[in-house]
Amino acid sequence: MLMNNWFECKVKTEKTLENGTQKKVTEPYLVDALNFTEAEARIIREISPYCNGELEVVDIKRVKYSEMFTNEAESADKWYKVKAMFITLDEKSQTEKKSATFILVQASDFQNAVDTFVNGMKGGMSDYEIHTIQETNILDVFPFEAVSREKLPTTDDTPNEEEQFSVKEGSPEE
Repeated sequence: MLMNNWFECKVKTEKTLENGTQKKVTEPYLVDALNFTEAEARIIREISPYCNGELEVVDIKRVKYSEMFTNEAESADKWYKVKAMFITLDEKSQTEKKSATFILVQASDFQNAVDTFVNGMKGGMSDYEIHTIQETNILDVFPFEAVSREKLPTTDDTPNEEEQFSVKEGSPEE
């Protein structure tokens, strides 16, 4: 199983306020990428179409989320960080061992975050306890999307030798 590499990217942009004035704001986003360089490139590509002025990535840090539970409801516009403690039994000492993991949950409010988390955990084989749930300030999440084979260039798309070096109409060589 391939685990996601999540990076929290803080982006500084200019926003137009309700009264029409411009204000510089720094907003956090989450992006799935292989490394810091790809995270910066992806967040710029994702955010640029929505920015009016300059865009600057001011901070990137790796964050650990073992899983993400999304909620397709329109009102689910917040992201919650759930710290869950998974309970396992140590066979040698016959004692319970708890290990923490962080899961990102999309929800409309705190109760909806709890419900979405519990639904996401249904069918799991491990016992767990919810340790903490806190609202994050993440505005949007950009998971990895594989490029489909249709988008990849094929050998049919590359010009042949004759096409590469042909003289175009109206060029000075005529």
